[in-house]
Amino acid sequence: MPTPPQQCRALLILTSHSELGDTGRKTGYTVSEAADPWRVFTDAGWEVHVATIAGGPAPEDGYDPTDENQAAWMADPHMQRQLHAAPKPEHVNAAIYDVVYLVGGHGAMWDFPDNAELGALVSSIYERGAVVAAVCHGPAALTTLRLVDGSLLAGGKNVTAFSDAEEKAIHLGSTMPFLLQSKLSEVGAKVTVADLWQANVVVDSRLVTGQNPASAAGVARAAIDIAATAG
Repeated sequence: MPTPPQQCRALLILTSHSELGDTGRKTGYTVSEAADPWRVFTDAGWEVHVATIAGGPAPEDGYDPTDENQAAWMADPHMQRQLHAAPKPEHVNAAIYDVVYLVGGHGAMWDFPDNAELGALVSSIYERGAVVAAVCHGPAALTTLRLVDGSLLAGGKNVTAFSDAEEKAIHLGSTMPFLLQSKLSEVGAKVTVADLWQANVVVDSRLVTGQNPASAAGVARAAIDIAATAG
């Protein structure tokens, strides 16, 4: 009998941070940036798992119930059970994933950088030849994430992220702990951004980044294509 194809798996990592600086407003992960890649991965026959920085449910931001993918994500009983009992990064088995996808949302600006457990998980997945993907504010993790040899994963690589201009356009430039585009450039990444709100996906070997919510599905599609060749 022929050997059945290996089940491909993607891990979506969501922020647990819910406070938008000192504005008094709430934040979290941007729902479309999880729902759109979830749809792409599941339509391709992949398993999708989730983890959150603090474990358990993640705070939501920007949910649009009229959007088909977002509504399906929120209504899917399997995903909702996963979200309720989501593990922390240190409790995830890195060996089973073909793609780790760092979901954006402003909360990620606070709890993705300098997170040792997140860094260890993502580094481990990358070092074993799998794909690292990130969208919008998800690349905040790449400002500090180091590989086993001590080098920054994003160092010298072509990336994109939520642009400084986009942050300022929504009047949150001074609220963020740093401007993501600028910080990535400071740590040695080669950052390319498109015009405001335009989809933009940048691929550099097994690192895939997207600029904004409009880029989330494209990042997943690119990650699937790369995983097929990397495997």
